[in-house]
Amino acid sequence: MKNLNRIVAIGLALTLTLGLTACSGASAASTNGSAGDAAYRTLDEIKESGEINIGVFSDKSPFGYVDENGDYQGYDVYFADKLAEDLGVKANYISTEAANRIEYLQTGKVDVILANFTVTDERKEEVDFALPYMNVSLGVVSPAAAVVTSLDDLTSDDPVIVISGTTAETYLIENYPDLTLQKYDTYANAKNALENGNGVAWVNDNTEVIAFAKDNTGFKVGIPTLGSNDTIAPAVTKGNTTLLDWINKEIQTLGNDQFFHKDYEETLVDTYGADYEEELVVEGGKTE
Repeated sequence: MKNLNRIVAIGLALTLTLGLTACSGASAASTNGSAGDAAYRTLDEIKESGEINIGVFSDKSPFGYVDENGDYQGYDVYFADKLAEDLGVKANYISTEAANRIEYLQTGKVDVILANFTVTDERKEEVDFALPYMNVSLGVVSPAAAVVTSLDDLTSDDPVIVISGTTAETYLIENYPDLTLQKYDTYANAKNALENGNGVAWVNDNTEVIAFAKDNTGFKVGIPTLGSNDTIAPAVTKGNTTLLDWINKEIQTLGNDQFFHKDYEETLVDTYGADYEEELVVEGGKTE
């Protein structure tokens, strides 16, 4: 009987030990990826690694693109370079597309997204946005020979080009459900489709369609502002408060030096001119 009691006691002790170990392991894991299955690196872990992984566009000039020398350039990249510099680490750029920006954060492939990411309530449920650094709305560009000035004039026989995973796609689905959407994964493919006549118009950020029309003769922005006015902001994995707090403080500090006006003048003024600067730039995270 004593032997039986001893065996039972040992069994209970082992069960308790294993249970405590399992709880301890779960607690440790929750500090690095607490948003469901999302994984992320804290600010200290990024510093210790000496490198920050930043998701940017590689085909969306003048915001994020690769130049003839194979280097990343653009408004978002200029800001990203400054983030890495002030953090004291190297910037490792990872090319992203509109549709996989959230996925790249949730899987830990990138630490931060700086890819012309428009802030929306739906996206806030999946990622954490920092303070904004740019204003944006939607716009519509079309061939100059058949300028689209109102989407209400279009029918289901008039395909409209959009990029998957963008606010343009969401807006059109919600507000113009009868329109036929011609969807593409990359900005380059969307532009090629418009140039090849595969759609009557392209709906995207107004900054993008204005730039396209200026760079390509034969196209005109018939609708410069569509829908609501929104903002562009950095995004981090949901729950990564240490990195989010640091980026917010950095944006406020940079605002004191008018950094984003300098960014505009270095990367955007050749495309948009000085007239758009005050309209587009958000300094220090203040939209008013």
